[in-house]
Amino acid sequence: MQDFLNDLKDHFEDKLDIRDIQYINALSEYTLIVPLERLIDVMGSLKHSVKFLQLTDITAVDYPQKPKRFEVVYHVLNMHRNVRVRVKVSVVDMGAVPSLCRIYKAANWYEREVFDMFGIVFDQHPQLERILTDYTFEAYPMRKDFPTEGRFEVHYDEDKRCVVYDPVNLPQARRHFDFMQNKWYDPTYESSEDGDHHA
Repeated sequence: MQDFLNDLKDHFEDKLDIRDIQYINALSEYTLIVPLERLIDVMGSLKHSVKFLQLTDITAVDYPQKPKRFEVVYHVLNMHRNVRVRVKVSVVDMGAVPSLCRIYKAANWYEREVFDMFGIVFDQHPQLERILTDYTFEAYPMRKDFPTEGRFEVHYDEDKRCVVYDPVNLPQARRHFDFMQNKWYDPTYESSEDGDHHA
């Protein structure tokens, strides 16, 4: 299996003169860590020269403590050899990643989802807009700094005859939930009829 990675390394170095890719083989899963400025070259070559014809997923990971906060992760498949490769690029917050829509048509909706959830911009995307949340939504739910309860409650107002956004108003008891004082974690927990608990 390491031979496959060696072949990829030779291909990128000999054909494209790309020498700054990290190649990782962990549990027979291949990962390429690619400089952002070489993403288009690498992905185009994976598709057209190495026959990774199918882009199966694009996602991202948020690392708030890193200077390059986001890692955008691509998964491609070579169906003839039944081999999958993961490609990773790092990007700063408010930075842009080149769109792969010209190489893989499937990238269109995947990139829109990553934009919607993380706020990562894909440069030259033909229609970069939200795909899962409402078009007026103003936050990015998969970022680590997004509050788990959200910021707004969305509901339909019969009187106004439209969808309205109200700020989330959590009772103080809900904000400081003690997970050790409930029946799932505390063996001495006893529930009373009124919902209170005692030991």
